[in-house]
Parts: sequence; structure tokens; C-alpha cells
Amino acid sequence: MQKQILRLTILAFFFLAILFPNKKTTAQTPKTFPATFTEGTNLAVALSPDKQTLVLDLQGTLWLLPVKGSEARALTDALGDCRQPVWSPDGQRIAFQSYRDGNFHIWSIGKNGDDLRQLTFGIYHDREPDWSLDGQRIAFSSDRSGNYDIWEIELATGKLTQRTTDPASDYFPAYAPDGAKLAFVSERKTGKGAGIYGLDAANKEQLLTARKEKLFSPIWHPDGQRLIFNSQSPGQSRLESVKIEGEGGEILSAIDEDVFPFKVSWLSTQEYIYTSDGQIKRGKLGEKSVSIIPFQATVTLKRDNYPTKIRDFDAKTKRPVQGIRSPVVSPDGRQIAFTALGDLWIYTKGQSKPKAVTNDAFLEVDPVWSPDGERLAYTSDRNGTMDLWVMDLVNKKESCVFRATETLMYPSWSPDGKQLAFYEADPKANNRSRLSILDLASSQVMPLYGALFFASQPSWSPDGKLLYVSVVDSYSDRFREGVNKMLIVPVDKSPSRFASPVAGRTLGTRGKNGPLVSPDGTKIAYVLDNLLWTIKIDPGGNFLAPPRCLTTELAESPSWTGDSKSLVYLATDVLKQVFLTDGHAETIDMNFTWKIKQPTGQLVIHAGKIFDGRSDTYLENQDIIVEGNRIKQIVPHQDGRSGRVIDASKQVVLPGLFEMHTHQNAQLGEPVGRLWLSYGVTSIREPGTDPYDALERKEAWASGARLGPRTFFTGGHMEGPRVYYNRNTSNVGGAQLELELNRADKLGYDMIKTYVGLPDVLQKRVTEFAHVHGIPVSSHEIYPAAGYGVDAVEHIGATSRRGYSPKLTALDRTYQDVIQLVAKSGMYMTPTVSLHGGMFSLIATDSSFFNHWQFKTFYSEKYKGELKATAARRSAGANTYANIEKSLVALMQAGARLTPGTDSPITPPGLSYHAELQSWVAAGLSPFETLRSATSWAAEEVGVGKDLGTVEVGKLADLVIVEGDPLRHIQDMLNVKMVIRNGELLDKENLAKPNR
Repeated sequence: MQKQILRLTILAFFFLAILFPNKKTTAQTPKTFPATFTEGTNLAVALSPDKQTLVLDLQGTLWLLPVKGSEARALTDALGDCRQPVWSPDGQRIAFQSYRDGNFHIWSIGKNGDDLRQLTFGIYHDREPDWSLDGQRIAFSSDRSGNYDIWEIELATGKLTQRTTDPASDYFPAYAPDGAKLAFVSERKTGKGAGIYGLDAANKEQLLTARKEKLFSPIWHPDGQRLIFNSQSPGQSRLESVKIEGEGGEILSAIDEDVFPFKVSWLSTQEYIYTSDGQIKRGKLGEKSVSIIPFQATVTLKRDNYPTKIRDFDAKTKRPVQGIRSPVVSPDGRQIAFTALGDLWIYTKGQSKPKAVTNDAFLEVDPVWSPDGERLAYTSDRNGTMDLWVMDLVNKKESCVFRATETLMYPSWSPDGKQLAFYEADPKANNRSRLSILDLASSQVMPLYGALFFASQPSWSPDGKLLYVSVVDSYSDRFREGVNKMLIVPVDKSPSRFASPVAGRTLGTRGKNGPLVSPDGTKIAYVLDNLLWTIKIDPGGNFLAPPRCLTTELAESPSWTGDSKSLVYLATDVLKQVFLTDGHAETIDMNFTWKIKQPTGQLVIHAGKIFDGRSDTYLENQDIIVEGNRIKQIVPHQDGRSGRVIDASKQVVLPGLFEMHTHQNAQLGEPVGRLWLSYGVTSIREPGTDPYDALERKEAWASGARLGPRTFFTGGHMEGPRVYYNRNTSNVGGAQLELELNRADKLGYDMIKTYVGLPDVLQKRVTEFAHVHGIPVSSHEIYPAAGYGVDAVEHIGATSRRGYSPKLTALDRTYQDVIQLVAKSGMYMTPTVSLHGGMFSLIATDSSFFNHWQFKTFYSEKYKGELKATAARRSAGANTYANIEKSLVALMQAGARLTPGTDSPITPPGLSYHAELQSWVAAGLSPFETLRSATSWAAEEVGVGKDLGTVEVGKLADLVIVEGDPLRHIQDMLNVKMVIRNGELLDKENLAKPNR
């Protein structure tokens, strides 16, 4: 069966290559080289029944190792993400969880690496197998019932049996030595509470030990009277033993030991094998000393040598506008409103060009037509926050109809034109919003539904009784991922309900991709698998017929015409209209262009000192001569040069800084572009966003419509079957994935970000495509990504599909395997240590942290208080951040290429970036190493090292001028006096207020 699946997969990709041919670049031979692991980060082991052989789960590959230790031999390939192995009682097979098909399922393989079998199937996740003593069953945890419960599979028949049914999550099953009982971890909050439970053959449960800590991987002692398990609490990860009957228990591990969350194996009734501190250890009951079982495991790494995409930073000609954000068709079908280049525009069919209906330095987004077509509602930050505005198109009068105190987004007209539904951020729930309704006549707001996580734009039923939104519905409360479903919310606040046109499949990204009720109320339009669909409904939102697919090309941001007979949508990079009568689509041609704002004339910067981005010493008393947007000369200072002269003779000139991990969005408004520049950041890298929103921002900043840095962007995170963030694009392979890759090429992505749920076989396909098109690839994954040429890895820890990280342990430690993978592969890493604790460490210890003009300009005293309060709470608990600092230094010393990023706006933009720089130096890196990473290394990672990242002749003039000595005091990087972006000089006055 497995061989048939693999053959079909190969054939599928063969035909896809014919259907979607790549634009070939010059092929160059990749570099391959070995890396040998002698330590493992979150390494798991299991001992064979004959006590002679260990099977290792090391970076997602299973390895065999003699129990005395030596060279390990790979049992599985690297593409399966094989984890938590267990031996069959006869020692002939090994069961494990694998992510090979895009869901965690239970698999088994012969001890010699033959006869690979998939044992469980479906859209669910099956984890943590344990083999019964008679060899006939495997117990595992699964979210098949809408929550994690304990299940069993009969191997002879494949029959599945659900063993637990509590609403709380049950997981990590383990058979007792007599085969009659199962132990498992439960998160129960009622009854006897959380802890480890026992389950007998009749499904009668017994609480074996009550615990409040996070528990992992219980295993029975051979005498059946004790349990050994891992417990985790702030600052501790311990191996513990507890008696089943009576009082008593003990901690088996050392006080500062980093115990990994996996089952121990018994060598005898006294000796056991477990993993911690990156090693395989042998322990003995009653003794604190342990011995090490040494191992070596060698993998092959790959670094593709491909030409990066060509960018024309010097272009002076017009180019088509691609940043068409939120296009929406008027009820009569004649006009399309949208945001581009910072303003609202309306295109009227038959005209040659769209017309701007706003023209200011602020940002207007998310326009929606009133039912009569005479008004536009939208959001704008003209008053300092994203407020709700309405424009009367007849008399061109604009009015602010609701002043927001929190982030506001996605207005939607009621069918009678008397109300607007919208979202406002809930200050009491992080990253959650309230769905509310504004009555335009009374200005009263009615909260309708709270705590929604990045839901889609609401859509009204024609009778005004229901609102439809797309939200993520998680499979369980143990893990956050799920599928996007329709949530039908009655306006009278009666119970809401979920609906999904295709069970188990996720709707498109949550934004403007539906659900959209047709004006006549007979259909819902939505995006699924990157295609546009409709489904017939009754007035209550119940589905009446199978869905109908309207496109064979990628569709984004659909909107209905008022007669419910057609939909306008973005077909990757053009607007189209599809007609439901016969399914034909027409292209809507707009002659809409923009061009880069290119300065002219000569600018001379008399630099007292220059940090060029490469050398650890300054070049002193030089003139940097900028012609247009590029550095023409760097020569010893001389008075009387022609052009505009900037006296920086007592200051330091550096390359503009790169922020390498930020997720921008329109709701941040106009000020965020100036904020970045004021902090000396002239380039940002966006590894995950709405691509049309990113393009609007990129074109607005580059054209001069708004002030802001260069942005290097991708689209949504390329994800697997399950999603979490609104920007996650669910990919299940085949033509759907190829449509997403085609969008990356057509829209000119600067990188591709694959997320945690994309299986390795699809990540490999993405990497091959991207490199052919000169685009780098990054992800949270480290291996086998480094084995097939992925260019970069995000975060030193962060989200993992496994429930634990292969890069960082519970005590924030990273071991030799991770350091080898990053350093030897040549992958870049953006560790985001400010996100992992660095920023709050600085707030708690540096009284001057907020004392700079940028913070006072863009942030409030109230926000400062909130940050200080959070830092105080964080510092009150056990802090393992020092371990991250050690790993950061170890990575750099091993030769890893690190670049600074923050994951803002999870952390405050600009402020957290400088916290990142300062955190690196506080950890033990030099200011030079830190600034080199922030400039030349960052530019090279993005693929623009020929144009940016250093102060050199011929480079683009992206520069920052600071007072002080940043090569000695990294805090001096906050002393920004001027910024030069693409040859344009910007001082504090320019950056402190909107400009146009």
C-alpha cells in the first residue's frame, strides 16, 4: 500500500511539472556535506525487549544504536518526521508517530528498516503509541472525538476503539506490566482533577497521582507498583517516580537536569534509560549518579547554489500596481472600490484608469459599498487610530462615524444600510476581537460576539438576522490548530453555530475570502483550495446542495454584484468577473501604474566615522557622496563639495538596519512606516502576511505615498491541512500547492515561508520551486529542511507541530545537533531572543530603556506602564532565558549566520528590535557581531547583498546617522539623528509627523 502511495505521489508531481512548468534559472551544483550529531535536542529512545538495541528519535529520523552506544544507523528516511518509537513485545517491529502524510498517524516498521506500514488514517492526529504486551494492540492518543482521548487499534483487523471520553484531554497511554491496565495523563479540571489515571479492561478509571504540573510520558515500573514520568514546572523538568498504592515518591533526576518529555526504558527492575541534557543516560533507582551512552549519527546537509531573483531598485519607469487591497464591486456591478498606494480608488468600467477618492498622507482601507451604492464605509487613521468612516459619494462628504479606542477593522453594511458590523480589538483578550454592530442613526454600538481570533470580514443575511464569519475551529484544547469554518451568528444573540461546506477541509485565509452571502440570500461564496466556490443555502444558512466550483485559477477577495448573478475577484494578479449563469469569466483591465520615487542631485555626508557593515573598526573623517539613490564615492573629507552637505562630522554613519522578522498589517496605520525609519530600520522582512496588503505597503512606501522602509515580503504561511493564524494558507499538495507557488512567482515574493504544519515532502517541493525562481525559503523547521536546501530558520524555539520543539527544550536549552545543523548547513537563523524573554529582561533591569525620542513620539506612557507590568510578572517566575543567551553565543561561535528579528507586532515594533540588538550584546556577542548581522548578513540573507547592507561605492544609499559609539555601546544605536532611505534625507522633523 505504501509503495502504491509513493508511486502515485511521484506521478502526481510529474504531471504537475508538465501543467505548471518552472521558469528555469541557470542550474548550479548544490553543495552537500555531512554533519555528525553527538547530542540531541528533545531526543527520545526506546529499548528493545532483548535489551540489546536502542531506537532513537533524533531530529525526526529513527536510528538504531547498540545499548552500549556507538555509531547509529538510520532506520527511516528523513521525510516522515518519525517520533516517539516503541518496540513490539517480540522485538520484530517498531511503532511510532509520523507526519509523513500531513497528519500525525501511527506507523510501524520492521527492525531492519523494511515493511513500512501506516496503521491509522484520516484527518485526525494520532500520537504517542504504546504496544500491548500480547502484541495485538497499540494504544495511542487521538483527537478523533473532538478532543484528545485514549484509543486502541487491533492490528489484525484495524478496528479502532475509544477508551476514554472525558471532555478534558487524555494522552500518553502506557500499558501496565500485567497488560490489564493503561496509565495516561489527563488534564481534567473537574472530578478528581488533573494527573495520571489508570484504566482497567472494563474502562473503569482510577486516579493514580494527582498533579498540577505539566506531565508527560508515564511508564510503569516492571513490578506494576510504581510510575515513572516527566513533570515540568517553571524552571524545572524532572524525572519522577510515584507509588501507585500508599504514600511516597521521589525525584530521580538532578535538580538542574534538563529531562526530556519521553518514556524511560527498563534495563532491569533497578536500571533504566532516559534522555536529558542532550544525551542518553543510564540511571539506577536509589542512586543519583548516571552514566552516558554515547552515540554518533551522521546526516547529509545540502546548500543550493542558485542565482537570486533580480530586483531593479533604480527603475524610473512605471510599473503595474499589484497592491490592490480589498477590491469590492458596487451593487450595480459598474464600479470597483479598493485601496492602493495609501488611498481609496474607484474604477468605473469603460474608463481607462481608476480615480482616487481620497488623497492624503493617511491610510484608508477596507472599503465597502452601501446597499444603495451611494456611500462607502471604510477605516482610516486620520485621527490617530483606525476609526470608522463613511463617504457620501454623491456630495463627496466624509464623516467619522465611530472613534475607536482599540484596533478596528472590516466594516460591513447591513442590508437596510442603517447599521455597520465591524471588529474592535478586545483589550482583555490578547489578539482577540469583538464583533459589534454600530447603529448609524443613534451612534450606539452593540457588542455581539467576543473573543474571536482574527476572524474574516462579516457578511449579513438579507433579512439582517444573521452574520456569517470565518473562524478557526480547533480540533482540541491541547493544540491550537484546526480548520477555518463558517460561524453563523444570530443578531438577536441566540446560540451561534459552525458550518462547513466540506467536512475536515479549511476555508481560505480569514480576511476577505468569505463566507459571503449573496444579496438574494440563496448562496454563499467562499474560497477553498485557492479556488472560488458557491453553495446554495436556505434562509437559516443550511446547505441545500453540493458546492459548485467557479474557477480553475487562484481566486482572492471575491465580492457579489447586487443582482447575485456574478462575483468580482482577484485572479492572482488581475481582476476578473465570473458569471454564474454559464461560468465564464472576464478580465477587468485597469491601466493603473506607479513608479519608485527616485531622488536627483548630489548629497554629501561628512561622516566623522563610518561603520561599513563588514569591518570591526571605523573609517574616519570621510565624505560619502550620494548621486541620486546610490553611493558614488567614499573619499577623505574635503570642504566645498557641491550639492547638499550634511555635517555628521561628530557622528557615526552606518548601513540602514534590517528587521528580519515582522508581520505588518494595515491596521498598524500610517505611523508604522515612520516608526521603523526613526529607529534606523530602512528594510524590513515580512515572513508571513496578506500578500496584497504587503504589496500595497511596499508600493506606497517605495512611491513616496507614505514614508516607510523597504519591505521584503512573502504571502501567507504555507501550511498543511490544519491552520491557526488568519494568514495561514492550507496546502494539501497537488494542483492547489502549485497555484500558491504560481502566485509567489507572479506577485514577486521576496521569500517563501513554510509553516509548522506543512509536511516535509511538500516543503521539499516548495524549496525546489523557489530556488528555480531565485527565491529563498524559510520556516520554523530545522531538519530535514537543512538536508534539502531550505535557506533559513525562524526563531530559536517557537511553535512546533509536535508539542515540543526540536530546537529548544523546556528549560530553553539547545544542544549540539541544532548548533551543527545551523552552523554547518549555512542556514540563516533569526532567533528572536527579545520575543523569548530578552525584551522583558531589559525592561526589568535597565531603567533607561524607554528614554529615547522615538518611544516618546510613537508610544504612550500608558503603554510603557503595561510593558513594565508585564516584565515584572515575567521576572517573578522561574527564568531560563539565560540558557537562550548561551545558545545564541554558541551558535555564533560555531559559525552560524544569525540575523535580528522580533516577530512584531507581537512585540512593539522598533522598540523590540533595539531590545533584540541589546539582548545579543547582553548575552555575550560583541556590538560588531550584532551590527554586522543587522546589516550585511541580513542583506545577504534577503538576497540583496549586491545593493544593500554595507556602506560601499555603488550600493544604495540606505544609511542611518547616530550619535555616540555603537561599536562600543550598542545602546547608542537609539541615538538616531537622520536616516537616508534610497538617497532621500529624513530628519527627526520629517519622521515625527505624516508627510506627503
